[in-house]
Amino acid sequence: MAYRADDDYDYLFKVVLIGDSGVGKSNLLSRFTRNEFSLESKSTIGVEFATRSIHVDDKVVKAQIWDTAGQERYRAITSAYYRGAVGALVVYDVTRHVTFENVERWMRELKDHTDANIVIMLVGNKADLRHLRAVSTEDAKAFAEKENTFFMETSALESMNVENAFTEVLTQIYHVVSKKALDIGDDPAAPPKGQTINVGGKDDVSAVKKSACCSSS
Repeated sequence: MAYRADDDYDYLFKVVLIGDSGVGKSNLLSRFTRNEFSLESKSTIGVEFATRSIHVDDKVVKAQIWDTAGQERYRAITSAYYRGAVGALVVYDVTRHVTFENVERWMRELKDHTDANIVIMLVGNKADLRHLRAVSTEDAKAFAEKENTFFMETSALESMNVENAFTEVLTQIYHVVSKKALDIGDDPAAPPKGQTINVGGKDDVSAVKKSACCSSS
């Protein structure tokens, strides 16, 4: 049978959404995972997460995407929030320059709490509001190049580049992990299939390679 159950995946990757409050993180999440957008969306209280699976090469990659409030009063959740994350979208609002200025701080926090191999995408959201633009594409591109991160402008409202941004991050994580798996494969002491492949430290739940031991032939 060609049918795959919802929990039938090859890799599970945790991706976090960070950035100031009101930049559209929750709408990026709902657009990617449910193809929904809400003009009435309220500030996220605490943490929410949603999942979606995509195909990369011939593998099923399941993304567990975490979204938290950007307000300072929720800072206490940071270490648990970042733990095990192998990808991040750092989001700013192209119409509010201060949200772009704060990206540097978010990047610093991200790097303090995650492994060096984390895949980062800088995302300029609300690109549909062209007449209100306060951050130029060129400035954002230059910053992304300096930080050695990927960059994309999106519109959760118009569904522009949302799919592309998440898919690019997940594909890049897959390449990092599959390369690590190949490197491990050269080692005679490599773990058997079905073991967890860690991109970072021992506590990471980042890249769980599921065993095909029980599939019917």
